[in-house]
Amino acid sequence: MRAFKLALLLAALALPARAAEIDPAMIEAARKEGGVVWYSGMIVNQIVRPMVDAFEKKYPGIKVQYSRASGADNALKIVNEARARRPLADIFDGSTAFVSLLDTGLIAPFKPTESERYPSDRKDPAMLWSAANVYYYTAAYNTNAIPAAEAPQSYDDLLNPKWKGKIAWTYDLTVGGPPGFVHNILTLKGHDKGMEWLRAFAKQEPAVIPAAQRVVLDKAISGEYPIALMTLSYHSTISAAQGAPIQWLKMPPMIMSVNTFSVLKGAPHPNAARLLIEFLLSREGQEIMAANDYMPADPAVPIKDPTLTPEHGKFSILAVTPEEQKAGLPKWTAIYNEIFK
Repeated sequence: MRAFKLALLLAALALPARAAEIDPAMIEAARKEGGVVWYSGMIVNQIVRPMVDAFEKKYPGIKVQYSRASGADNALKIVNEARARRPLADIFDGSTAFVSLLDTGLIAPFKPTESERYPSDRKDPAMLWSAANVYYYTAAYNTNAIPAAEAPQSYDDLLNPKWKGKIAWTYDLTVGGPPGFVHNILTLKGHDKGMEWLRAFAKQEPAVIPAAQRVVLDKAISGEYPIALMTLSYHSTISAAQGAPIQWLKMPPMIMSVNTFSVLKGAPHPNAARLLIEFLLSREGQEIMAANDYMPADPAVPIKDPTLTPEHGKFSILAVTPEEQKAGLPKWTAIYNEIFK
């Protein structure tokens, strides 16, 4: 059984990070290219546009074009453009897209200078991806429907008969959905006891919502399903700050996944692509992530609510790399289909 990873900050991380020295030749080459195209799965108004505005202000003359779609759709576009020998995108983000593209040979290795200070689980030894933000998936509950003292605190608590028909999760068959949940339970309990637990949980009849994690959380906020599984913890804090009756749970361990950023082979603007990734990973870019309620990958960058991080919130995590997702997702999905469908 893999040991659970509890992220601990070294004291040195509290010190101001030195700005990385970006190759001036790369900056000049990026200016000559004049632009960069970014395929993203991130929310445009919340983070993409603020990041683009800051990048274009720092590097005048380099225009960023962006397009938002799901990871699967972005991967399909990239493959189709490559087949037509008309690549348009320079960089893309998203572990789902990365996993889909990993074996296509369309990803260019790149080791950002800015990534040197990042923990090992937030950068790829093969240099095919770098993480600019992270996600923590956990349960959340409606505070009007469930008193805090009665809220489930562990996965075993979810088996209480009183929660039958009152739990919802997404139909998203990724590490951020039921397959990731299956992986977490099997890691926590071992294969045999984990399978036994999953069969017991299936009898609770969790509702499958044909939408993303955010929509599932909204179902909990409305009280339709008082408990939501595999939701993003920071989504709960954003909604709670706006007055919504929602609270995320430190149900140990929580799944952590990274949002990967990669350069594409044959990118029309390769230098501008690398420069944009350097900016995303820089202290300035990471502070923009935090200011816009995304979880920065750089653990030295403070966020609005420090309890969202394992080291301050005192919760354990199971970190799942993109490579682990690629290797394990078919098995986890098959188990989900066997037990829950």
